[in-house]
Amino acid sequence: MAQLNEIIQQIESVTGLSCHPHQLSSVGGGCINTAYQLKTPDKQFFIKVNSPDLVDMFIAEAQGLQEMAALNAVRVPEVICFGTADGHSYLVLEYIALGGMRGGANAKLGEQLALLHQHPQPYFGWHMDNTIGSTPQINDRSNNWVEFWQQQRLGKQLEFAASNGFRGTLQKNGERLIDELPAFFTDYQPQASLLHGDLWGGNAAGDEQGNPVIFDPACYYGDAETDLAMTELFGGFGGDFHAAYRTIRPVDPGYRTRKTLYNLYHIINHLNLFGGGYLGQADAIISQLLAELRS
Repeated sequence: MAQLNEIIQQIESVTGLSCHPHQLSSVGGGCINTAYQLKTPDKQFFIKVNSPDLVDMFIAEAQGLQEMAALNAVRVPEVICFGTADGHSYLVLEYIALGGMRGGANAKLGEQLALLHQHPQPYFGWHMDNTIGSTPQINDRSNNWVEFWQQQRLGKQLEFAASNGFRGTLQKNGERLIDELPAFFTDYQPQASLLHGDLWGGNAAGDEQGNPVIFDPACYYGDAETDLAMTELFGGFGGDFHAAYRTIRPVDPGYRTRKTLYNLYHIINHLNLFGGGYLGQADAIISQLLAELRS
């Protein structure tokens, strides 16, 4: 068990609450950070820690949560404090007892995500870089979505893949796909929305009242379809979610193809994070998308 005395003192300073006596226990489930639940006489807190050189990762996560919270569309954990202390970088959030998405929670999340996406943003990108998993995610400001996706999403993941030893067909066909990317946007001009950025089923749950909560974001401003696409990548959201989303924010017909394009980013990221088990899937998706252009 890590010693978190300075972090606990910072919680007391920020909240004005006493953390004594307290109970600190480990929380499992994450593969990047170490997490703890802190029980105090007045409130519970969720603490994530990592090495001190990764503090920018927590700063970006905190700012993403705060920006989503400010739009008041969907519940996210409240940010308490973040920084470096006790030899760690850290992020402290309110502790929410999370459970399954029961009752109408999936439909409610679909509505709330659509409302989050209804707020227009001034450009593509974000005010700082962050991470997708533990991979750097570059968010340089752009007014051209296609160029943003070419250069800062697929292009970057292919660069990381090459440095990890994945070359050959992946790079050759991946570069072809990047060159031909404008063809997927001939009749579609996306507007910039604030995105969660990493919205798979493991980053959404229900609170004690059964209301949806989303967390562990990789926020930036981009096409709302990218969030929607990832909800389909690993499943877990269901038809009620998608129907409710579409009642507020109808989906363009070209989404059927673009969702595969957008999810390719996450598949190549999984290749970079977890190894060659994702190489065949990445190659197959690229081939499928190139075939769509020829049909």
